[in-house]
Amino acid sequence: MFARNPSVPVLAVIAMLMAAPARAQEVAAADAAAVAELAKKLANPVAAMISVPFQYNYDKYGGTNDGASRSSVVMQPVFPASLNNDWNLITRIVLPVIDQRDFPVAALNESGLGDTTASLFFSPKLPTAGGLIWGAGPVLLLPTATQDVLGTQKWGFGPTGVLLKQEGPWSVGMLANHLWSFAGSDSRSNVNATYLQPFVSYTTKTHTTLGVNSESTYDWKANQWQAPVNLLVGQMLKVGPQIMQVAVAARYWAAAPDNGPEGWGWRLQLTLLFPK
Repeated sequence: MFARNPSVPVLAVIAMLMAAPARAQEVAAADAAAVAELAKKLANPVAAMISVPFQYNYDKYGGTNDGASRSSVVMQPVFPASLNNDWNLITRIVLPVIDQRDFPVAALNESGLGDTTASLFFSPKLPTAGGLIWGAGPVLLLPTATQDVLGTQKWGFGPTGVLLKQEGPWSVGMLANHLWSFAGSDSRSNVNATYLQPFVSYTTKTHTTLGVNSESTYDWKANQWQAPVNLLVGQMLKVGPQIMQVAVAARYWAAAPDNGPEGWGWRLQLTLLFPK
């Protein structure tokens, strides 16, 4: 039967309505904290989180290649696996699709897949007592290029490692590897190259990331640096259930081979995140 005091259900409804905004604020705060944690993980190359970045890069060339350009779409999926209570295995793949145009040598004007790089980082699940995060393992070079001019035609192998520290909104670190070729076409030069990627980033309370890094390569065969410096701004977003970061970067070529890329280039990046 109906309650004897009709004001009781009315008061209950009023109490629920009054509590709803507070609960909504709690949910929003929890969502904001989760997004902030994801932004922090995204700045960590060995975070235990599936991410799939897509980069579009554009650069112009100088010297005898003045007026030529190179565009690339690079997919860089990251897959973590838990080995035990203490260790993760983080697999990072770099697969570029390249388009080269307006080179004076017609043979250079090709499009297709480039070589693939696969890095395997064995990384502790917890930082060190000093707050350092690290990972180390092998890196592989796979000759997946569909055109001769877009790759090395060599199989390569070597060590890779990453070391960083995250404190508050700051992430500072270095990723590095070295590749030696051990098989492949005898008509192509051997690979003997060191890759260095120092990085610094700052993430604001609105989940905007400001960063600078260098993706530098030293070719020990040619005794020459290739050193672009990237200035990046990225924003975390949530579209429906999908969390992502959209970023734009300006790139300046501080060093490059003769007749290589020069001046300013740019990058657009979309990173899809799949947290557990």
